[in-house]
Order: sequence, then C-alpha cells, then structure tokens
Amino acid sequence: MDLDPSAKCEQGRLQEDPPAGISAAPTDNNILIWNAVIFGPHDTPFEDGTFKLTMEFTEEYPNKPPNVRFVSKMFHPNVYADGGICLDILQNRWSPTYDVSAILTSIQSLLDEPNPNSPANSLAAQLYQENRREYEKRVAAIVEQSWLHFADEESTEEEKKQDTEGNS
Repeated sequence: MDLDPSAKCEQGRLQEDPPAGISAAPTDNNILIWNAVIFGPHDTPFEDGTFKLTMEFTEEYPNKPPNVRFVSKMFHPNVYADGGICLDILQNRWSPTYDVSAILTSIQSLLDEPNPNSPANSLAAQLYQENRREYEKRVAAIVEQSWLHFADEESTEEEKKQDTEGNS
C-alpha cells in the first residue's frame, strides 16, 4: 500500500525534525500501523521512562483520528488497563489538522497533566488527587519497568537478527 502524499510528508517531517522526546514511524509491513516511543517529560514522575505506543490509522485519516494505545505498561489516570488513552483530541475534539507529532506531543503532555475528572484508571486518579506520594511511587515502578521492557525487546530483536543471519 502506498502512502498518500500527506502521510509521506508527515513521515518526512517527523524523521527530519522530531519533537523532543518523541519518535514514530510506520511498521515495515503495514503503513497504517505505526510504532511510537515517548520519553517521559523532564521534571515529572515519568522522567526517564521510555514508553512504547501503537498508532492504527484507517483509510479515513486525517478525517478520523488514529487508534492510539500504550504498549508499555502504564499507571496514569487517563490510560485504560488495555493501554487505550482517554484524550479529547483522540475523540470528540479531533481535527484533521492534528498530525502524528501533535498527537504524540499531546500524549506526552498528558503524562504530566492528567485530567483526574475524566479517569480511565480510577485508582490512579484517586491517588493523583489524594495521595500524590503513593501515585508517584507507582509511576516510578512503571518507569523502571519501561527500561526493562525496552531492553528485553531490544535483546529479542538482536537475537532474531542473529538467528536470521545464522540461517542464511
């Protein structure tokens, strides 16, 4: 499947001038599915975290938003257990003017500025409002897990590469 010109342009912009702490690209075998990484914003409980996401686009993009979800485990008031994200621009406030950079930047901002009044994770929302120390402790555990998860995946990718090279 060929990328439409706007998607090619968007991909080029993202690779040439990515926003700080954000990376995204289409998967090798399906241009409608993108892998993304968001680094936890500085001076937040998520700092130093490396969080993987998937973005699934339909043929209706940019008129309809992509389905974006965290692959990495997440503890956040606006993230569902399955990684789905409760963010207005991915739902009722979507606009075709939003590109991948804008979406990921908004998600990165949401990490530090949750909306506890519209929770996807009621425990995280409650702790965020009533026991910030416990909330930050749980986030710290997720940040640490993100390193391990990322390192495990990288070593798995390296093993696959070596297996492929060894079999040729």
